[in-house]
Amino acid sequence: MSLIDVGERCLQFQKPEGGQECPGVGDGDTVLARTNAEWEPERGEPPVHSEGEELGHDISDPSSRTLVMTQTAHSADDRNSVAQGVRAAMMTRMPVGLMLATLTERRDFGEEFLLERKFDGERCVARKDGGEVRLESRTGNDLTGTYPEVAAAVASQRPSSLVLDGEVVAYDGDQTSFGRLQQRLGIRAPSEALVANDPVVYCVFDLLQLDGTELTERPLLQRRASLTKAIRPRAALQLSEAWRGDSERRFAEACRSGWEGLIAKRADAPYVNGRSKHWLKLKCAWEQEFVIGGYTDPAGSRTDFGALLVGYYEGGRLRYAGKVGTGFSAAVLRDLGARLRETETSTSPFDEVRPVPRGTHWTRPELVAQVGFAEWTSDGRLRQPRFLGLRDDKRPSEVVRERPQ
Repeated sequence: MSLIDVGERCLQFQKPEGGQECPGVGDGDTVLARTNAEWEPERGEPPVHSEGEELGHDISDPSSRTLVMTQTAHSADDRNSVAQGVRAAMMTRMPVGLMLATLTERRDFGEEFLLERKFDGERCVARKDGGEVRLESRTGNDLTGTYPEVAAAVASQRPSSLVLDGEVVAYDGDQTSFGRLQQRLGIRAPSEALVANDPVVYCVFDLLQLDGTELTERPLLQRRASLTKAIRPRAALQLSEAWRGDSERRFAEACRSGWEGLIAKRADAPYVNGRSKHWLKLKCAWEQEFVIGGYTDPAGSRTDFGALLVGYYEGGRLRYAGKVGTGFSAAVLRDLGARLRETETSTSPFDEVRPVPRGTHWTRPELVAQVGFAEWTSDGRLRQPRFLGLRDDKRPSEVVRERPQ
């Protein structure tokens, strides 16, 4: 078995027409899997993606790397050995294609839907394979060291292998607080004091694999039943509750209780990759991610910067959505201000900004902010926006305007 850098033209796992061949891949070789573009040899074993799976990165980037694993496998034993190797690699390395919810204004759901709390945290996939545990973000980043208490809780579970889907949250009283979670985001080796002062909880809502059995094609009700039997709650690992019926009353109660909203999921739906109308999110207040494309000078007693200029992608262009000037602590102003200055550029990343705010500095569109707001105005601007925190689990290119469907 060998790992070969084949370049962008071999992404379809076949020799391109016109006689052009994939370098290093022989006629008798079978292309088994490929890695993502971010792997570098010095980082050890590459994450493996199964044949034909779409990669979540820009393959037009000339610096991208595409590697394939090949083996000349003629016998059944050879093919079985290869398949086992690929499955083992996928278990610990491959980012899971997550099922994502679609925003809706619908509030009436019958018995065919399960209702769950919508959490304000960081999406997380947990894998256990024997004595090894790995936590991954939505983009496949390793979170194992960031949330050691969650990793320990997953390791303590009885099944020898499993794949869980859920959300890591930080509580402030009875409410989940993305602001408090900011104390832990991106810190790969938190101190014992930080873990004790700002604990997190992994709220699990789905079970994708159990002891080698794939569960994604089974209905949600069956997956949840298996989840309840397989998992024993811990302080850092809890099972998300689910309800059926009386959806309008439950949504009203959720909003009165200060929740972010609910997720309505079809009880008979399998787990599929990507955004789905089988999972619908009901939001109590407007809140979503935006790309930071600039900032303004501070005024008065404010330090570092005055407001963020934010937008979202539409048709490949970054659309301007307005300024965000509230929600910053002194520490956030200092730390975020330093990061903004590092990304400063001379040209605007936005498609159009009119009028350009006084004292504007443009930045490369590399940072993603979570923003709460009252509503969208008729001209596509945010009304009463407030900064909630930075997100490192969302690629800027994935940020679009959420519209009810």
